[in-house]
Formats: sequence, structure tokens, C-alpha cells
Amino acid sequence: MKLAIMQPYFMPYIGYFQTMAAVDTYIVYDDVQYIKGGWVSRNNIILNGEKKLFTIILKGASPNKLFNEIEIGDDFKKFEKTIQAAYAKAPYFKDVMPLLQKIFSYEEKSLGRFLMHSYQVLLDYWGIQTKLLLSSHIKKNEELKGEEKVIDICKIMNATYYYNAIGGQSLYDKSEFAEHGISLHFVETQLIEYKQLAKEFIPYLSIIDVLMHNSIEETKAMLNAYTLI
Repeated sequence: MKLAIMQPYFMPYIGYFQTMAAVDTYIVYDDVQYIKGGWVSRNNIILNGEKKLFTIILKGASPNKLFNEIEIGDDFKKFEKTIQAAYAKAPYFKDVMPLLQKIFSYEEKSLGRFLMHSYQVLLDYWGIQTKLLLSSHIKKNEELKGEEKVIDICKIMNATYYYNAIGGQSLYDKSEFAEHGISLHFVETQLIEYKQLAKEFIPYLSIIDVLMHNSIEETKAMLNAYTLI
């Protein structure tokens, strides 16, 4: 069984979803410490032909709290207007906007659950069968940290393969996983250019930009554009 475990982000870049689509089960790491100043609540889109940073409002965000102790505090009215202004002329705006509205209007505001729901909406759109779970729903040894905790979860889930984003190379050791019968792989995104509402291609934007400019089939092809290391 292929497993991935990652902390949640709001509408991250496509590499996050490549890892998600590559595994059988994807665990949203919602019972680890929140990292303030990271990319959890923000990313970039294209507005008026240029890269534009967006940030959504979180309620109670603090590095002293776990992800599942923080809530979504945004009503998304301003953000929805920004998306409409940015992408009304994009080829797949009419297909994608209802998906975003379904995400924005989700009644559960716990950060982990809200973001997991957003991933499920997109997986359903693509027809991808990856199972999503919250780490807080898994009975595990809470005294373990870092790599040891991840290996413990892999063993609980009977995972024989563990996939992680390429940035995890500095965190995890393949030999350590191998000692427990787990094959560790890192997902390295292959950059694919596509036509945008910009003069020159701007890479590594929010998945929103990918969805607005590409069909389901084109986006699914991009989800498979990675190298396993």
C-alpha cells in the first residue's frame, strides 16, 4: 500500500496534489504544530497578468497550537471576488468556479477538516480514488516525533511504500524506512508550461491557476508529470 502524510495547505501548487494522486491513502497531518508564516493559508494566482499573493483568514492561528485547534475565519466573499476578477476570462472559469464555491461554503471550519474537504472536492473532479484521512483520527504513539512518528503511522496503516514531496529529502532517510520494510520515495515535480492570462509563463502558482487554464484531462496529465526519486 502506498501512503503519504503531509500537513495541509489551502489551494497549494500542483506538486502537493501529485503526491496525493500517486498514493492509495493520503493522511492530512492535522495534529502537528501549526507553522506560522508558512504557506498554509496563502499562495499565488495571476491577477491582471501578474503574480499576486492571496491570504485567507485563520482564526486562532498560533505556533503554540495544532492544526486541528485552528479554524477558518474567512467568509471568502472578498476572495471569491478576487478570483472572479482574475479568471473570468480563463477558458475553464465556468467549470472551476462552482468547485471553489463548494469549497468556500463548507460548514466545517476546523482547519484540517476544511482543507481535507477541499482536497476531496478536487479529487472527485478529477475522478481520483485516493482515500483521505485525518492523522488525528489514527490511534498512534503521540510521544514519537518526526521520522519516527511517520514510520509508526506507516506501520499502523500497513504501508509498504511511503511517498513524500521532494522537500522531505532533508527530513527522511531511505535506509531508516527500509529497516522497517518501507520503501521511501520522493515526488519531484516536472514543470509543464501552459497558456496563462499572462505575458510569460509563471510557474508554481496555486492549483487554482492550473484548473482555470486546463481541462480535466490536461490537469490529470500534469498530475502524472513527476519523477520518483
